[in-house]
Amino acid sequence: MISEINNHFILISGESGAGKTEASKKILQFYAVSCVRTEVLDIVRDRLLLSNPVLEAFGNAKTLKNDNSSRFGKYMDIQFDHQGAAVGGHILSYLLEKSRVVHQNHGERNFHIFYQLVEGGEDELLHRLGLERNSENYMYLVEGECVQVGSINDQSDWKTVRKALTVIDFSERDIEVLSIALLGISANLLQEALTHRKIEAKGEEVLSPFTVDHAKYARDALAKAVYGRTFTWLVNKTNESLENKDSSRKTVIGLLDIYGFEVFDVNSFEQFCINYCNEKLQQLFIQLTIKSEQEEYEMEGIEWQPVPFFNNKIICDLVEEKHRGIISVLDEECLRPGEPTDLTFLEKLEEKLAGHPHFVTHMLADQKTRKTLGRGEFRLMHYAGEVTYSVTGFVDKNNDLLYRNIKDVMRQSKNPIIQQCFPSSEPDSKKRPETVATQFKNNLFSLTQILMSKEPWYVRCLKPNNDKRPGHFDDVLVRHQVKYLALMEHLRVRRAGFAYRRRYEVFLKRYKPLCPDTWPNWKGTAAEGVELLVKHLGYRPSEYKMGRSKIFIRHPRTLFATEDAFDICRHELGKAPSNKHYTCDKGNTKMLRPSFTHLSFCLCLATKIEACWRGLQARKERERRAWAVKVIKKFIKGFMNRNQPVSMDNSEYLAFVRQSYLTRLRENLPTSVLDRTSWLTPPPIMQEVKAYKMFRNDSIVLCCTSFCFQLQMKALISDIFKGKKENYPQSVHQPFADTRISKNLIVPVIKYDRNGFRPRFRHHTEIIYNTDHLVCISKYKKGDLVLQCSYLFEALTKLCLVMKNHKFIKVVDGSVRFDIQPGREGVIDFKSSSESMVYRAKNGHLIVVSQYCTVCTYCHYGVILPLIEHILSNHIAGQTNCGLLLNN
Repeated sequence: MISEINNHFILISGESGAGKTEASKKILQFYAVSCVRTEVLDIVRDRLLLSNPVLEAFGNAKTLKNDNSSRFGKYMDIQFDHQGAAVGGHILSYLLEKSRVVHQNHGERNFHIFYQLVEGGEDELLHRLGLERNSENYMYLVEGECVQVGSINDQSDWKTVRKALTVIDFSERDIEVLSIALLGISANLLQEALTHRKIEAKGEEVLSPFTVDHAKYARDALAKAVYGRTFTWLVNKTNESLENKDSSRKTVIGLLDIYGFEVFDVNSFEQFCINYCNEKLQQLFIQLTIKSEQEEYEMEGIEWQPVPFFNNKIICDLVEEKHRGIISVLDEECLRPGEPTDLTFLEKLEEKLAGHPHFVTHMLADQKTRKTLGRGEFRLMHYAGEVTYSVTGFVDKNNDLLYRNIKDVMRQSKNPIIQQCFPSSEPDSKKRPETVATQFKNNLFSLTQILMSKEPWYVRCLKPNNDKRPGHFDDVLVRHQVKYLALMEHLRVRRAGFAYRRRYEVFLKRYKPLCPDTWPNWKGTAAEGVELLVKHLGYRPSEYKMGRSKIFIRHPRTLFATEDAFDICRHELGKAPSNKHYTCDKGNTKMLRPSFTHLSFCLCLATKIEACWRGLQARKERERRAWAVKVIKKFIKGFMNRNQPVSMDNSEYLAFVRQSYLTRLRENLPTSVLDRTSWLTPPPIMQEVKAYKMFRNDSIVLCCTSFCFQLQMKALISDIFKGKKENYPQSVHQPFADTRISKNLIVPVIKYDRNGFRPRFRHHTEIIYNTDHLVCISKYKKGDLVLQCSYLFEALTKLCLVMKNHKFIKVVDGSVRFDIQPGREGVIDFKSSSESMVYRAKNGHLIVVSQYCTVCTYCHYGVILPLIEHILSNHIAGQTNCGLLLNN
């Protein structure tokens, strides 16, 4: 990583209980003791190490296979500087098993943190939170009938978590609030939200009481949502403490610790997602090792005997294929009208997947297999073996819906963490959110993209036995894991293949100092240079192969010997002149004949360094002079046009004149306000700032109406746009004009119907404008407006002054949504291009294309009315900064 400055990742895989989490801890501990240490870096190191027990407490639980099973996936990027010191990190989490909060199988527990708090929390803390020191008093903690576990010390683990939270930079208030999700909502309000549902009927909202089953569902859905969002908040808070503030380039080592393959007596939606994840990771492993390596040999023209292997792509396609895969069928069933059930979902699977070699149900099975399958089950032939899934709960768990009125109540919480988990700014769209399975599939795709961009390394964990016994190996179990993990095929490829391969250019650039014929500059092709270099180093023909674009080295010892020779060569460069040169043979570094003068070598090296340094200084000087020429040209052009109206030619010069005058004025203020002769004469550009005296009650008041007007406007525009629009900073130094209104005009208008965005031409809209292209509406009766305007900030700020309200303006990025009718919404997308236009896209959206910035400013007066009208005037066409949508 340090020598080649590239990114890596370590994929830790294996069955549940095989030791993946422990392996990730060992890797982090290795980084902690092997990296450079300073006081600042020690803080980063401690936070990286102690993030583990915190995330384990909130994300791990006891299962039938493992007493500390990860119930979420974790990918951690560890950032290193050029010296190899860990300077920061970032964590991504995947598919927390939220259903465990409300239900556990027999012999399993809820997440560790609940038991740690109850058993290990201080008496004062428990009293303040209204808790009792007995886990059996809480329904959500006893469903698995396994409160106490011999291998887990909840009291000790609680102390570890408390210490870790402090190191990770959590405040005492955060720790207390995080200890338990005190909702901060009145009991009556919460009771109403959990027992009634808001229904919209003819524009009015009515409360409909739940049945008992619906109320239980609402209660459990709220518990899962609160815990899931709190866990996301916890990960984000941890990332803030690990964030590296230095923006310079960093190399990264990723560490993936994700749930292992699971097979229980009853396997549900969670096991289906977990095993699908393992299928994808196995596919990635096959793609990056066995498959891609053999394809590379063929592509590079290396003689190769193919090694057969099982490609599990057929299973991944069975799960994720569009329109036919299990996830697509499940989503269709969840989204269809009516009352979808788990059994109707199973029937759809049987209809679409009949005949697939890796899928079977009770109806599709033969007579012998049918005896082992229930009517509400289906079986998948995974790469690791057969798994039977019960469809019970698939539809509900995939929907994972939280009623809207419950969200509204949660937004009223006084708990600071709950407020961040349920922000008031969260869009409350009536559009159905993505299902859990689809979100998980998309997250897996993003994860594989991240991993594919890095150099892979693998840790394969094997589970020795199913009894959790130390020092005992079950030969049958171990052989089964070695087989389905494709380790034997991988070993065959590695044994017959090559341990190291690099492009000729990279290999030659690194090792060319080892050969006098290639150092310091090689004039031929990279392949010829590498051929000459390896012959000089004494490589045997059996130790390497030359491909079309890469060199392949068979044994690691050959590469290690080359690297050792290179290290010695680097150290000898700075020593006294000698006639030594270096090569490698049979894994040992030795000296060769004095065929190369060290003094000449050093002179060439010094010359090259000097040339590079002089080139860098010359380039910097050229850039500095080009900048100076540009500034001088602007100054001269501005001086020549100083008496002209403000334009691109003189704006910077006039700004400099104003600044220079104010700077001189600060040093030369009159000693008395009565002194009318000592004021510095302002430049012509500042003549509009007129100071005049008002005598009242023997006092003198200096007034500057224009300056006060500018201050008022600039303060208002800052409140509206600062930090929300990219081009706001460029507008700060531009003064607002007192008025831009000059005449009235009737302009053509195109109306777009809300249903289908069909254009209709109209000529009835009256506007007031002038040649500055500031447009104001004087007679406008209904609908919305997509407006083109050069002085967007000025127009909106003056509009706020007229309305005496600046909170109705919202800046949104990319698109605006509005209701066409209940349950159906329309979308307007804003884009940028070389030509302004408005049209209806294939996806049904109205596309507004601007020549400049496409960030939309959304002024909300009230509800959106049926029509959207687009002002297309010859006087203002092509003069727009962005789209402006006004709701009347």
